[in-house]
Amino acid sequence: MSEILANIKNGLIVSCQALANEPLHSPFIMGRMALAAKEGGAVGIRANGVSDINEIKSVVDLPIIGIVKRDYENSDVYITPTMKEVDELASTNCEVIAIDATISKRPDNTSLENFVKNIRDKYPKLKVMADCSTIEEAIIADKIGVDFIAPTLVGYTKQSEGLKIAENDFCILRKIIESVNTPVIAEGNVDTPQKAKRVLELGAHSIVVGSIITRPQVITKRFVDEIKGE
Repeated sequence: MSEILANIKNGLIVSCQALANEPLHSPFIMGRMALAAKEGGAVGIRANGVSDINEIKSVVDLPIIGIVKRDYENSDVYITPTMKEVDELASTNCEVIAIDATISKRPDNTSLENFVKNIRDKYPKLKVMADCSTIEEAIIADKIGVDFIAPTLVGYTKQSEGLKIAENDFCILRKIIESVNTPVIAEGNVDTPQKAKRVLELGAHSIVVGSIITRPQVITKRFVDEIKGE
C-alpha cells in the first residue's frame, strides 16, 4: 500500500472550498479552514484552485486532493477538465488530482483513457482520483487504472439525474465497491458522523466531507428549513 493510501485509510478528508460568489471565498480563509480540519482530526484536504491549495499547503502538512473547477462552453465537464488545469495543479505539488471521469464530453474531445494516459506520462508521481456519477463510469475508471474512485458526481450529470449516493443505505456506493479493485473514497451526501461511519463499514477506503463542515450558509439553511418545517 502506498504511503498516501495508508495515511488516509479509514480517515476523514475535509473539502475546503468556497466559490467566487460565496462569503468565505478567500485563500486565507480556506487555509484556516484546513487548519481547523486538521486540528479536528482530518487526514487530508480536498481543495479547489491554485491559490487556495498553495495557502493550505503553507499551513497544514496533510495530503491534498486538488481540483480546478472551470466551465467550458462546449462541455458539461468542469472538474479539472483539461491538461491546462492539470498543469496548474501540478505546480502546487498537491499529492492527488481529481478529475471528472464521467462519460460526458470533455472540452477538447479527449477520451478519459487518453486524458489519464497524458497525465501519467507528464506527471508520473501524481495520483489520479476519478470523480464518477454512475456505477458504469466507476468500472471504466477502474479498468483505465486510476488510483482512487469516488462517486462525487452522482446526481450532478445527465446520466445520473435523480440519483443520490446515500439512498438505500448507499446502494450505489456499495455496488461500486463490489465492482472495482481500485480504492473507493466515499464522497457526496455524507453529512452526518453516522453516515461517515457507515460508509467505512461498507468498505470505503476513506471519506470526503465538505459542505456540512465548511460551508456555513448551507449548514445554517438546514437549521432554518427544519425550523420552518420545510
